Formats: sequence, C-alpha cells, structure tokens
Amino acid sequence: MRNALGLMLASVVAAVVIAAGGWFYYSTRADQGAPKTVAARVADPLPAQAKLAAKDDVETTATVAAKPAAPAPAPVMPMQPKQVCANPNALGVSRVVEIDTTGGPGFGFEHFKQFDFLTEKEVVLTFDDGPWPVNTPTVLKALADECTKGLFFSVGKHATYHPEILKQVLAQGHTVGTHTWSHVNLNSKKLTESQVKDEVEKGFSAVKFALGTNPAPFFRFPQLQHNPAMVSYFGTRNVAMFSTEIDSFDFRKGATPEKIVETVMTRLDKLGKGIILMHDFQKNTGLALPTLLARLKAGGYKVVQMKAKASLQTLPEYDEALMKDMKVPTAGTNTRPIASVVQTVSQ
Repeated sequence: MRNALGLMLASVVAAVVIAAGGWFYYSTRADQGAPKTVAARVADPLPAQAKLAAKDDVETTATVAAKPAAPAPAPVMPMQPKQVCANPNALGVSRVVEIDTTGGPGFGFEHFKQFDFLTEKEVVLTFDDGPWPVNTPTVLKALADECTKGLFFSVGKHATYHPEILKQVLAQGHTVGTHTWSHVNLNSKKLTESQVKDEVEKGFSAVKFALGTNPAPFFRFPQLQHNPAMVSYFGTRNVAMFSTEIDSFDFRKGATPEKIVETVMTRLDKLGKGIILMHDFQKNTGLALPTLLARLKAGGYKVVQMKAKASLQTLPEYDEALMKDMKVPTAGTNTRPIASVVQTVSQ
C-alpha cells in the first residue's frame, strides 16, 4: 500500500515537474519570439514609411536636380554675349522681351498704335526676305561681331532653297518669323481669299520645314500691305503682326550702304526709338550694318530682342501639302531632331 501511495505521489510530482518545465520552456520560447512578433508589428508601418521616404527622396532629388538646372538658363541669357563675344565694347542686347501673341497683337507704330513697349533710345533690328546666300551670312557676321540679336522674317520659298542658312540664323540666337510663301502682295485683287490664306500658311510650313522646328508666331506683311481679312485671321491663329517705325528703304535703287545708314539714323534720331526694317536679302544691307551698329552704339541706342512666349503651330494639311509639292517622303523620320538620328560615337 505504501509502495502504491509512494508511486502515486511520485507520479504527481513528476507531472508537476513536467508541467512546470513545459511552461518554462514555452514561456521562454514565447519570450524569445516576442521581439520578432513585436518587431513584425512595428515593421508593419515601415513599408508605408519607406514609401513616404522614397517619395520624399524623389521630390528632394527632383528639387535638388532642378535647383542647379533652374538657375542655369538665367545666367545663360545675360552672360551669353560676354562669353561668346570677343568684342569687349560690343553693342550687345540690353533686354529681351517675351511676347504673348494671343489674339494677334500688332507692333510698329506705322500701322499699330496699341503697344508702345520700347523706351527712349531702344531699337529692334528686323530683317525681311531671307535667307539668301552671301547676303544673310554677311548680316549674321555683322550682328555676331557686336553680339547683338535681330528678328528675321523669312520668305517660305527662300527658306526651302537655303534651309542651312536659316538654321544658322536660329542657331545664332536670333528670332525667326515668317513673311508669306512667295512675298506676294496679300492685298492684290488677283488673289482670292483662299489663295491669300494659302500664301500665309504655306509660308509657315516652309519655314518650319527649313528650321526643323516651329518658328515664332511673328509675321510681317509683304510691302506692309495689311489685308484686313488676314489681320482678323491672325487673331484666331494667335500670330503677332509687325509693321515698323523706321524703314531703311534698303531695297530702293541707289540705296548704297552710306545712304542706308543715313536714312535709318536720320529717322531714328528724330523719333528716339523704334523697330527698324531692313532686308537680309539685299547685299548693301549687310555692307551697311557694321557702320549702322557702330552709329547706334555711339548714339547711346540699345537693342531689344523680341521672342515669343509660344511657338507657331502650323496646320497639318499645309505641312503635308508642302512635303508633297517638294517631293519629300512623308513616311520617313524627317521630323526627328538630327541628334536623335545621327550621333558621333568615336572621334
């Protein structure tokens, strides 16, 4: 009996020991596993925090990347003449104005009186009818020697003849506008309304084709003959129109370089400021320009460059018609920038 009772007591003690050991074992395991469980629960929000951090990093990186990039254009405009120009006493550009062409504003007091944006002793240099061999490059050299800029109104047909010259105009930082397809008088009674529109829009497309990019939405009527219907039309196309204050009359017979300079300076000294109309198509204009720019500088005049807030959007049907007329394959990649087609990999 005692043996049986002892055996039962031993069994109970053993059971208690086993239970206690099991409790201690599992309690210890639970305690060891607790940090993992807690860590896992704490880690649950971490992906969200990581995403937030990643987002912050992207925004910060973008901001940091933008900070050096944003100021970069600012110094480029004012500093560019000093960096590029070898002439320490260059005429240069006193300021650059950006034109919002919405609604088709007009400039040049000979025809448009609304926007008097030039201050005393300020001029805008404008050139019509190019591009043309020899003559346009001569004008470009004279402007480059004085580190100054102009506004070129290109004839579409001439642009298709000499696209490489018009590209030089743009590459040197000048503004390129348009001047119809073939320099026809848009007030001519021989032209229908449809033909007038064709002259204008085909000119837009031709200049775009020559440049490889959209020109500025700046237009000058040939012979300053402002067709009333087209004036209204330009309002719908958001194209600014340009007249003049000072005509050089460099296209007239007997317009020698000396005569051109005197014509411009006499009128300019009387008005005190203005948009000057010249022609890079004319040989004597390029020959007169070095002296004219020197006279402007000596007279205390300053050059203002005009740029457009947005580029001109040509009409697809005229782009296609031009390509067809010129027998240019429209299925190719001619609209791609040359840098995306041809790259130097070894030199």
